[in-house]
Amino acid sequence: MLTLGIESSCDETGIALYHTERGLLAHALHSQIKMHAEYGGVVPELASRDHIRRVLPLTNQVLQQAGLGLQDIDAIAYTQGPGLAGALLVGASIAEALAFALGIPTIGVHHLEGHLLAPLLEPDPPAFPFVALLVSGGHTQLMRVDGVGRYALLGDTLDDAAGEAFDKTAKLLDLGYPGGPAVARLAEHGKAGRFKLPRPMLNSGDLNFSFSGLKTAVLTLTKQHALDDATKADIAHAFQEAAVDVLAAKCAAALQQSGLERLVVSGGVGANQRLRETLNHAAQKNRFDVYYPRLEFCTDNGAMIAFAGAMRLQNTQPGSHAFTVRPRWDLAELTAP
Repeated sequence: MLTLGIESSCDETGIALYHTERGLLAHALHSQIKMHAEYGGVVPELASRDHIRRVLPLTNQVLQQAGLGLQDIDAIAYTQGPGLAGALLVGASIAEALAFALGIPTIGVHHLEGHLLAPLLEPDPPAFPFVALLVSGGHTQLMRVDGVGRYALLGDTLDDAAGEAFDKTAKLLDLGYPGGPAVARLAEHGKAGRFKLPRPMLNSGDLNFSFSGLKTAVLTLTKQHALDDATKADIAHAFQEAAVDVLAAKCAAALQQSGLERLVVSGGVGANQRLRETLNHAAQKNRFDVYYPRLEFCTDNGAMIAFAGAMRLQNTQPGSHAFTVRPRWDLAELTAP
């Protein structure tokens, strides 16, 4: 079965073709970073309009890459939520209209399920069950994953997500947008030990997170010190070390409490090299396996939507093509296909 995947939840338009026997055939992505950078963050109306311009040309592009035509597509998966309502509506409406014209089924995919399953696209995918760390600008969660649609929440953030704390730290340091990669790059030049920042909930005894206090501590430092280049780098270093320490410690605790030996890390912050280094070291020391999607699949992309949709679409028949989107959608509401 050949599935076309459409991702349009926020500021990236992703299109991909996934075949259940041949794997990922082609994918393409357009990022809106340059457009939103001058505003310091995502402007929802601009994001929606740009998705309209990009979906069909990118679809034609991936079909050409795969040497296929529209008539070869068996089903279409699109991001139904969570995300920006207008952006989601673009992908959903185009997917349903195209599927209606082709007489094929569709499925709305949970964006976080796409991230959760993205490492399964790799040559050496993890086997179920595993613990998953979903870590991005909007989410920081630990999940037990026993199969597609079989998810149990182990821990969640009580306030800011890790990616959100990275972005806010970048804003405090006047690093521009997107903030997370900018903080990570600057942290490489920072001096260890100059600043000591808190590790919120590191010893809380549960698997929950909190990053608002860490963000506030960064704010305090920016008010106490002149922000020359060296000081900015030292603050960025201290912030990243604190955030990574908490994430790594909670992952280790989740594995210990669950009795599992496989960890999957997904989401935009999963691309952070310091986090990967720390988790890889912990995996060697504590004898567990850790899996990541390739860097291009850490951020939003069509491949993860095509794959997640294909896992749920194999027994689906064409429906009415009426649709809705779900800007807010709890991952725990999903069930096995």
